[in-house]
Amino acid sequence: MTIKISDLPVFDVTEHLSDEQAIAEYLTVVLEENDAAALAEALGDIARARGMTKLAEDSGLSRESLYKALSPNAHPRFETILKVTRALGLNLSVTPA
Repeated sequence: MTIKISDLPVFDVTEHLSDEQAIAEYLTVVLEENDAAALAEALGDIARARGMTKLAEDSGLSRESLYKALSPNAHPRFETILKVTRALGLNLSVTPA
């Protein structure tokens, strides 16, 4: 039996970001890539999983600003990253490389 790729369901990571532990593990893996655009996209995934309107309220940023800052290949300011992570109830930490 042959399966066409186009027949496979689309993977949506937001369906798997149901709790803080899953979100923390996802961000940890993304941060290991050292790719700022990937981090912005991952935060966008988490925002969609949690609800962009709720995140906008909690972060003090507008929904439009969040969509723009957390889109693929975006380059958000570090201040925005901090506001978003705090609004998500997450802390960033540093470990030796």
